[in-house]
Amino acid sequence: MRIAVIPSVLAVLAVLASGPFVHAQGLDADALLARAVALHQAGDTLGAIENYEAALEKEPGRLEARSNLGAAYAQLGRYAEAIENYQKVLAQRPEIHPVRFNLALAFYKASRLPEAAAELERVVAQDPSNLRAILVLADCRTQLGQDAGVVDLLAPREADFKDDRLYAYLLGNALIRRNEILRGQALIERLFKGGETPEAHLLMGVAHLQREDYRAAVPELERAVALSEALPGAHSLLGRALMGAGRRDDAIKAFTSELTRNPNDFDANLYLGIMLKDDGKLDEAYEHLKRAQRLRSRDVAVQYALGALHLAAGRTQEARQALEIVTAEAPDYRQGHVLLATAYYRLKDKEKGDREQALAEKLREAEQAKEPGASVPSPPPSVPEGSR
Repeated sequence: MRIAVIPSVLAVLAVLASGPFVHAQGLDADALLARAVALHQAGDTLGAIENYEAALEKEPGRLEARSNLGAAYAQLGRYAEAIENYQKVLAQRPEIHPVRFNLALAFYKASRLPEAAAELERVVAQDPSNLRAILVLADCRTQLGQDAGVVDLLAPREADFKDDRLYAYLLGNALIRRNEILRGQALIERLFKGGETPEAHLLMGVAHLQREDYRAAVPELERAVALSEALPGAHSLLGRALMGAGRRDDAIKAFTSELTRNPNDFDANLYLGIMLKDDGKLDEAYEHLKRAQRLRSRDVAVQYALGALHLAAGRTQEARQALEIVTAEAPDYRQGHVLLATAYYRLKDKEKGDREQALAEKLREAEQAKEPGASVPSPPPSVPEGSR
């Protein structure tokens, strides 16, 4: 919702001339709101907040004051207060689309992505012409690992976005991650038409990553980063490529670099947490893995890493809980059963431990039957939110 405009210019001037806030206690709600709007428009956000709140003390039902107060808090990066005020407006007037969009943006900027996505879905349903909402929703789905949802959202809207590079990047990335290489390639070519772009190199790197061609992915992603240090997710993808190419120390640097730009990048938190756990830095690893879990609560790779970390730290009950999620979501992942058996044995539950050990042995035999001599366990599969 835009900042409310009070029709009487003379009233605004009179309020501004009335001096500091401390001298404005006798003003009514209209005058306080007029003063708040004028201060807000003049860039005095803190002063505006004081007057919006004073107006609301006198008339709690003034929705324009409540919405503007939310906007002022959002401008200061105080997203919790912004969210609270937007929600109060919508509790009374759920049909006000701009306020719902502002609420979604506050969730998005606060890195509360599932809640942002839920509000954005309502915004897009109410106003399909809101192209900005569509792109922010697509980015939420991208970060939540919902590639099918990105394709479903963006593919039918190509005519609306035409040469929009962000649209081409988000859709191309989702298509390539879903192994729809030809469709993704067409979007890469569109990005290259305007000359060399970081987005195009990033998509090429993603395409190589999907084929597990890490050595080919590294230079593409390094070029993307060189062209745009701030390109979202680029350092994280580079870290994955470097890790696959056996350059572990460089991968750690890349993941760390991503997290300085976006502390909530899922892959950077997951893989950095795994590597820190392997280095014995359990507390630091736990912080990264917990953040990854908040982004994708039942992702198998996250739960497996947490289970292994809890076992290493002696937190056996927590390990059991995480590993039970792993075996429920990915029953054919042998290492999940192996670690869960270990947890049960430590908890003196021999019956369940024997059961998990037997399942692990059965899966090992099946693996050997398919690939005789194979002994290196594969990593746990990642199950993105919304794909189940």
